[in-house]
Amino acid sequence: MFNITHISFWIVFAALLFFTRKQRILWPLLALALLLLFNDIFTPGFFNLELREGHLYGTLIDILKHGGIVMLVSLGMTLVIATGGVDLSVGAVMAVAGAVLAQAAINHQSPFVAMIFALLVSLVLGAWNGLLVAGIGIQPIVATLILMVAGRGVAQLITEGQILNFTDATLVYIANGYLLGMPFTCTLVLVLLAVTYALTRGTALGLFIESVGDNDIASRYAGVNSRFVKFIAYVFAGFCAGLAGLVAASNIKSADANHAGLYAELDAILAVVIGGTALTGGRFYLLGSIVGALLIQTLTTTMYARNVSADIAPVPKALVVIAVCLLQSDKARRYFTRLFPRRNPPAAMTETLTAAAPKVEAGS
Repeated sequence: MFNITHISFWIVFAALLFFTRKQRILWPLLALALLLLFNDIFTPGFFNLELREGHLYGTLIDILKHGGIVMLVSLGMTLVIATGGVDLSVGAVMAVAGAVLAQAAINHQSPFVAMIFALLVSLVLGAWNGLLVAGIGIQPIVATLILMVAGRGVAQLITEGQILNFTDATLVYIANGYLLGMPFTCTLVLVLLAVTYALTRGTALGLFIESVGDNDIASRYAGVNSRFVKFIAYVFAGFCAGLAGLVAASNIKSADANHAGLYAELDAILAVVIGGTALTGGRFYLLGSIVGALLIQTLTTTMYARNVSADIAPVPKALVVIAVCLLQSDKARRYFTRLFPRRNPPAAMTETLTAAAPKVEAGS
């Protein structure tokens, strides 16, 4: 058993804050640093790590592991919000994906076939949202609300109203396995982040998404197929939600249609907003969404460690989100600057310096 060297950790984090001081991601990183500092002082053993059989265990590892679900969903939500839309159905898609996975496992299907089938169903559900929003022109909040309500009913039909348990080692490995000492969930997040970043920043897709979210009409006049761009964003969000559904089902080794992915859409939206992506669309920040998801999971873990009731937990979470959003707002920062202006030097000191200036010149 060993402890992280606090000095080294905070030096690295301070260097990260320094190098991002002129970027939008600074504020969620600063909020995360303050939350970690609070736990470093008031939560005993928060930074302790334990190495067992080549695997790392500890509170920080648990944050990475359990925060993987929010991180996966927030990546898809980032692109949807960047187009000027929103997807309220990601929690229901998670429930459907978990139900399909468990039902296939119970029917003695290959674990890889079960995973592929669950992800294909998630893609179809994402395409359904994209068809309603981009094809028919229904408002995103209404179109995705349809699947949000109906999706859990679909999951209940698949599971026949039961909680389906499975014990397949491959399926259990998704959320409970380790790779290179770290939870396999971290690998999934890193791979999906790398692929998403490559597609949106290495190709013109990211520019198209931002142009559609910033001004849909102007982007169409410029030759961008805005409907197809929106459609792709919702399909990708469905895929991310399906992958998160596999992780959630694997974590508890069962499919629970009632509780799987419950309120996941709210956490994902909060993570995206905290990360710096505006709900009005336009520019998006994938790394910011990841940091926002880590902040939310760290805050949740902190409240568990402080024995905060689940009924009261949303209150401090809301306060932290409001504080981070105010830090990100240029208007709010200007207001606080005017409210607490810097004090000018005393008049007597100014007069003294002014009177002394000619004497220095004469002496020289």
